[in-house]
Amino acid sequence: MFSKLSVVVASVLITLAAATPGGTPPPPVTTPTSNQCCKSVVSSSSAAASAVAALVGLDLTGLDVPVGLSCSPITVAGNNCGSTTVVCDAPKDEWAGLIAINCIPITL
Repeated sequence: MFSKLSVVVASVLITLAAATPGGTPPPPVTTPTSNQCCKSVVSSSSAAASAVAALVGLDLTGLDVPVGLSCSPITVAGNNCGSTTVVCDAPKDEWAGLIAINCIPITL
């Protein structure tokens, strides 16, 4: 009986923790200015974007913008971007290149 009660209590606590808003508020979406090379670009509402955002403590709730995953800046010297070349809101340092917001494809 006690083990069933502990399972129920643990389930309720996990559900409440998942439903409680956490992390930082969604970042402001501004005009993209940072050229990036990203492994992929997905919707901010996708499971992949949510998982990566959770890793860096970012809340994407309410955003409906393209999000770049695993991004690195394209410099003047250039780099061989074999993935997706986009212009994004400048990714913050604390996101460690894992995610960039509001990414628009660059056609070269």
